Amino acid sequence: MQSVDVDGKNANIKIEKYIQILYPRLSYSILQKAFRRRDIKVNGTRVGRDYTVMPGDKLEIYIVDDLLSGPDVKGAKMAPGFSVVYEDENILIVNKAQGVPVHPDKEQTHGTLIDSVREYLMQKGGTPSSSANFQPALCHRLDRNTGGLVIIAKNPASHAIMLQKLESREIKKYYQCLVKGRMERQEATLKAYLWKDADKSRVFVSERRTAGSLEIVTGYREIRYDPSTDISRLEVELITGRTHQIRAHLAFTGHPVIGDGKYGTNTINRYYGIKQQALWAYRIKFVFSEKSPLDYLNGKEIKVEPEF
Repeated sequence: MQSVDVDGKNANIKIEKYIQILYPRLSYSILQKAFRRRDIKVNGTRVGRDYTVMPGDKLEIYIVDDLLSGPDVKGAKMAPGFSVVYEDENILIVNKAQGVPVHPDKEQTHGTLIDSVREYLMQKGGTPSSSANFQPALCHRLDRNTGGLVIIAKNPASHAIMLQKLESREIKKYYQCLVKGRMERQEATLKAYLWKDADKSRVFVSERRTAGSLEIVTGYREIRYDPSTDISRLEVELITGRTHQIRAHLAFTGHPVIGDGKYGTNTINRYYGIKQQALWAYRIKFVFSEKSPLDYLNGKEIKVEPEF
């Protein structure tokens, strides 16, 4: 627990922002958990994240000291798990490393992509926003073990626009992957139905609609096929964005993603010696049909090289 007396220097701001200034290495998710558990007091009273600190306030922060100070990097630069590919006053596009969750989950509550992005923006001098309570937010997700491009909104207006554009498919998302074997056609659009078993943390694909299932549409084209290894490199367009869609859909066709431990084949993965799934979100294209304050992005294409 830390006790802090508020001086006039950083007073008159939300307590959430004040604590982030005091402890820049504190994980955002841990701070939010402390607010949910009512572990932050001001003048002896438990407060929420919207409380405005005033000069003379006495803060009691019931968070373990090691978590407040963040990872012990001993002078080394902390690996954020991403690199910045594009940035303007409204959005940030990053290239996420494999193995990094985009947000807190049951396996990892801090050190996530959104934690690292928020820390990066704080270190740059704050996050421009039309709302004092808004934190940079993910516009879409990637699986923990999928690397590649992720769009983050810096303010509420751009977040709402990005979500609408993604919903209307005015933002095209493309992946590259390595799959076992050669596809039956060099280019095609696959359609099927997917349903999710939350208890097993996996999805299932079938040709016919079943109770609770959703239609999935996955486009692909063959980039090249290597007969010596019997592996194809594909470009995949995620037309509908369902949980684990690419991995499950390709496995359903008999061409699992190499290195995929959930929907792939372990004997194949061991044979090729690939321990991480060969799947990368490598290209985003903005094709806006309706005008918006983000019209300057229309026609822009962001691209990175897959890291496999």
